[in-house]
Amino acid sequence: MTPDFSRLDALLAEADADAYCLDSDSSDSNQLYLSGFDAPDTFFTAYTHAETAVLVSGLEYGRAKKESRADTVARLAEYDHVDRVEEHGEAEGTVRTYAAFLDDLGVDAAVVPERFPVGVADGLRDRGVDVAVDTDDVVEDIRATKTDEEVEHVRTAQKANEAAMRAAETLIADAAVDGDVLVHDGEPLTSERVREEIEVTLLRHGCALDETIVACGADAADPHNRGSGPLEPGEPVVVDIFPRDKASKYHADMTRTFLRGDPDDEVRTRYDVTHDALRRALDAVEPGVTGAEVHDVVCDTYEEAGYETLRSDPTTETGFIHSTGHGVGLDVHEQPGVNPRGEELKPGHVVTIEPGLYDPAVGGIRIEDIVVVTEDGHENLTDYPVELVVD
Repeated sequence: MTPDFSRLDALLAEADADAYCLDSDSSDSNQLYLSGFDAPDTFFTAYTHAETAVLVSGLEYGRAKKESRADTVARLAEYDHVDRVEEHGEAEGTVRTYAAFLDDLGVDAAVVPERFPVGVADGLRDRGVDVAVDTDDVVEDIRATKTDEEVEHVRTAQKANEAAMRAAETLIADAAVDGDVLVHDGEPLTSERVREEIEVTLLRHGCALDETIVACGADAADPHNRGSGPLEPGEPVVVDIFPRDKASKYHADMTRTFLRGDPDDEVRTRYDVTHDALRRALDAVEPGVTGAEVHDVVCDTYEEAGYETLRSDPTTETGFIHSTGHGVGLDVHEQPGVNPRGEELKPGHVVTIEPGLYDPAVGGIRIEDIVVVTEDGHENLTDYPVELVVD
């Protein structure tokens, strides 16, 4: 995969700078994307018009030469890093090493992201390097447009996601109703037990995840409540899974709402209008439309049905109380936004569409698909049914 870094070249030209620099480990998705190198320890990357260069420890040198997309891979030892640190201390010694590395690359002026370490930026300035700040996060903006290979990475993660969702649905569907709780294998079926099944399934499919939402009843009325305790019959259970494929580091994202038992009329109505909002929003996704326009479609659907949205009442705590969606890639939440400020959608953008309704007296309802914008519309990467009642 070779991303198009022409916008980064344009940024450097506009800023009259020689390099775009990053100082972080690969948990910073911009670092991983720009360098193509996955490392748990901090390393330094300098992208110039002529090359991409990385400065790594001796431990990572061999792997960086094989795995990174860097044209130049240098070791800290080549710059007498240990001697510099012993003489000047860790912070000052490291900055002097970076300055020497940039000097070898012919870099007198650099652009860095807003979250670049301030101490390193100031230290480089003290060493004669002009450092300007990229306030537009150009690398993340470049990342928003996915290559065909990146879309396949998301698709792979989504297949694992669907297997995990199936495992969760099966567990809930197979549970028996015992009074006011669901029971599985003689024990109350809890949010924690369903999350365990999801996580084990994802591991078997080569994915990892930090958190998963399995929230029932009033818990589900808070969109980011992870959920806890026994699941209840007749109550909607929001299951939101957003795994990361271990090999590619790309995410997927999907939400379904399940109910074991009989839904009351209000739950069924809320589910049906949410499903309608999903369908209408998906129909609106195509190149040239803005994320704000797609978000308005969802707001229109809910408001026409008599529910509050943050558009109709910015202070509401019930109804549709979040944005319609977000970009997905190396981060589970990235550009572009499908929200009131969402900009134009373009081919290669991978976004979620996730309408939802929330009220502690009723519970939560959310349905989420993930799609890629194409030249003439979109492709839904989600292949999972939308059904409320499971049995």
